[in-house]
Amino acid sequence: MSRPRVLHLGFEDPRKPGAGGGAVRTHEINSRLADRYDITVVSARFPGCTPYEAEGVRYTHAGAADTYLLAVPSYFLAQPWTVRKHRPDLVVEDFGAPISTWGLPRATSRPVVGVVQWLFAEEKGRQYHLPLAGIERSGVRAHRRLVAVSDDLGDRLRTLSPGAQVDVVPNGLPPAAFTTPQTGARRHVKYLGRLEDAQKGLGLLLEAWARATTSGAVPPGVELHLGGIGPDGRRLQDRAAALGVTGSVRFVGAIAHEERFAWLADAAFVAMPSRYETFGMVAAESLAVGTPVVAFDIDCLRTLVTDGTGRRVPAFDVPAFAAALGELATDRPLRERLGAQGVRHVQHLTWDNAAAAQAAVYDEVLGR
Repeated sequence: MSRPRVLHLGFEDPRKPGAGGGAVRTHEINSRLADRYDITVVSARFPGCTPYEAEGVRYTHAGAADTYLLAVPSYFLAQPWTVRKHRPDLVVEDFGAPISTWGLPRATSRPVVGVVQWLFAEEKGRQYHLPLAGIERSGVRAHRRLVAVSDDLGDRLRTLSPGAQVDVVPNGLPPAAFTTPQTGARRHVKYLGRLEDAQKGLGLLLEAWARATTSGAVPPGVELHLGGIGPDGRRLQDRAAALGVTGSVRFVGAIAHEERFAWLADAAFVAMPSRYETFGMVAAESLAVGTPVVAFDIDCLRTLVTDGTGRRVPAFDVPAFAAALGELATDRPLRERLGAQGVRHVQHLTWDNAAAAQAAVYDEVLGR
């Protein structure tokens, strides 16, 4: 029997520099399903992109240009033509920034499964001063089969599209996440991710750090290490200087993907001040290596960051975040208990499990 043809509209190519968690999910799941389905991934263009094949999956690109301002709208506009060109048995549409989805099922008779890692059009609309939330709401209502990466997101999708069937398939972790040695000083607080404030909330983290260090809640000698690069790097360095914390804050630059687990395993705990998230991969990765997490109480993090795995404080409450930083910085036995519980909490998050669950959705839609 021939393999069903799956066209995966993956938005962000896994090989694009700076590609995020959505691209990781695309690669990890598709590489595990390539023996069951004939998979082609079509992503938005980026500088230097070329078609390629990896682990049995073909990757190509759609859209008219590779500059961000043109690549994004042209990618979405090209979706109906892309579906007609490939004539798949099943279309998998990853929702992508900044509109999530415009409603592809209205433009094709092919079955479509929407994979949803985020619904941030409202936030992006405020950021760009555009009416993106309305496009997102209309687009979601066009879908009848959706896969969400978290329970919170699944509930939002059911509210937006009551007629849709929504399955929750969390992201996974590679085996290396659970086999990284938990050794090292574990002295400093760490952040890993894009250096950006609008989503990642690093301005809030710096304010909380300044409050915690000047009050003495964080002991002298403990530093905040910010791992990553991003558009707000220089502005955040200036902000740290204005707050008087340059002596205890280190901007360490990009962390190589193969080094991220060892880097997280050497942290006393991880600070995750996000204003909104898709799944919270850094939180899951941190817990897998036995490192507790301090985060704001937002959708998509509640499942991961609990009282048993870290500290979750009221959303965007800087004094509360500072208090949590101080509590974990001064209580090593507490950190060790939370770290041990964190490992157990995420042991079910494997890419093999995620791939099997998503394949079950595909097979049901295909009538297999």
